[in-house]
Amino acid sequence: MYLRQRAALGRPAMTWILMGKVLLIALLTASAIALCSNAVTGNDGRQWSNEPAAGSEDPGPPGRWRTARGETKEKLSAEQAREIEKLSSLAYLSGSTPAPDDSGVVLFDAVRAWSGLNFFTSGHFAGAILMDMDGHVLHEWSYDFLEAWPDETESAENDGAEYWRWAHLYENGDVLAIFEGLGLIKLNKDSHLIWKHYGAEHHDLDVVDDGSIYVLTRKARMVPRVNERMPILEDFVTVLDAYGRVIREVSVLEAFENSAFASSPAARDMPKRGDVFHTNAIEVLDGRLGDRLPAFRSGNLLLSMRQLSTIAVLDMDLQEIVWVSSGMWLEQHDPKVLENGDILVFDNKGDDGKSKVVEFDPVTREIEWSYSGDVSSMFFTKMCGAAHRLPNGNTMITESDYGRAFEVTPGGETVWEFVNPHRAGKHGNLIATLFDVVRLDPDFPLDWLE
Repeated sequence: MYLRQRAALGRPAMTWILMGKVLLIALLTASAIALCSNAVTGNDGRQWSNEPAAGSEDPGPPGRWRTARGETKEKLSAEQAREIEKLSSLAYLSGSTPAPDDSGVVLFDAVRAWSGLNFFTSGHFAGAILMDMDGHVLHEWSYDFLEAWPDETESAENDGAEYWRWAHLYENGDVLAIFEGLGLIKLNKDSHLIWKHYGAEHHDLDVVDDGSIYVLTRKARMVPRVNERMPILEDFVTVLDAYGRVIREVSVLEAFENSAFASSPAARDMPKRGDVFHTNAIEVLDGRLGDRLPAFRSGNLLLSMRQLSTIAVLDMDLQEIVWVSSGMWLEQHDPKVLENGDILVFDNKGDDGKSKVVEFDPVTREIEWSYSGDVSSMFFTKMCGAAHRLPNGNTMITESDYGRAFEVTPGGETVWEFVNPHRAGKHGNLIATLFDVVRLDPDFPLDWLE
C-alpha cells in the first residue's frame, strides 16, 4: 500500500517526505536523550519520576515508579488515547443502592455466631474500620489519595481515589490499602505513611510469610493480537517485597495464551475490547490440595476472572495457567481454598440472576454446600461481594452493593447481621458500599491499641 502511494507522488511531495523523515529522526533522538533523565513519559502520557517520594520512609525505589520493561512507545490515535484514559480510570461507585432504615449491627446471636473483631472497608471514605461484634468502632485508619500522591490531581478525580477497595491488617496494626486501579499504600497503626507504590493496583492482594505482597495490577495499552484497533485493559500479578519494591510481574493474559487452556471456551469467549479479564481475586496457595491436584501446589495462585466467569490457577514459575473451572457461577468473586480442600466462591449472578455462595470439590466438581437465602432473605450484589468460612463452620457473606454483611450457619440461619451506617450520594440517600467484612480471630493481637 505504501509503495503504491509513493509511486503516485510527484517530486514536490517526495521532498516533503524526506524533510519529514529528517524531522522524525531528530524527534526520536531527542526522545532518547529524554529517557536518560530522571523523568520519563509512559504510554498513558503521564510522567514517572525516579526521585524519592516526599515524606516516604521506604529506603527503596519511590512509590511513583512503574516498570516499563519490554514496552515501546506507540503512536496512538485520538480514539485509542481516549479509550486508554477511560480504561485507566475504571473503578466502582462509592454507593449505588437506596439506603435501608436499619443500620449498624441489627442481629447478633451470641451463642451461635463466631465472635471476633470485624475489619472492613467502606465506600464512604478512604480508610478502614475495626469493629467489635456489637458494632462499636475500636479503631480507624484513613489516608487520602492526594496525601500519598499530591501531584496526581487528574487521577484524584477517579472514583477509585475516594475509597480503599481492599485493605490488609497486620498483627502490629499496620495496614495495606488499595486505591482501586491507582496505587497501594502501607500505613502504621496511627495512619502514618510507611511507603507507597503507584502501580495501578486493583481489587485484591495476598501477603505471604516472608512479607512479599502478591497484588493485582493492570495496564491500559495496545495489544494488537487481541485488538488491532483499540486498547485493552491487561491484568498482571505483581510481586512486591515488604518495602513496596517490585520483584517480578506476570501477565495473566500471556499466562492464558501460553497454557493448554488457550483455546478453552472461556478463553475463546474473552472480550476483545476494554477490560478483557477483570481479574478480581488472588490467593497464594499453601499446597493443601497439592496431593489431589498437582496444579494447586504451594506457591501457585488462585485467580478469579469475572469477564470469563472462570477461576484459574496460575503457576508463577511456568508463567502459565495450569487449571481452570467454570460453569457453576456467573461473574464470580472471591474464590478461596477451605481447610477441607473444597473451594468457596461468591457467585454474583448464577442463581437465576441472583447471588449465592457455592462450596465445591475441585476434584469431582460436585457442589458440597450453597447458600442463596430464601424468600424473606434473598441477597444480590451485581458488583464485588465476598464470602469467608469461619472456624465454627459458619460463613460470613458480604453483600457489597447493599452495604450488608451477615453470618449464616451451615443450615442457612442468619446469626449476625450488619448494615453499613454510612451513606453516600448527593443527598445521603445511598448506602455506602461494603467491599468486604473480614472476621478476625478472637485472639488477634490488640496490644497496639493500648
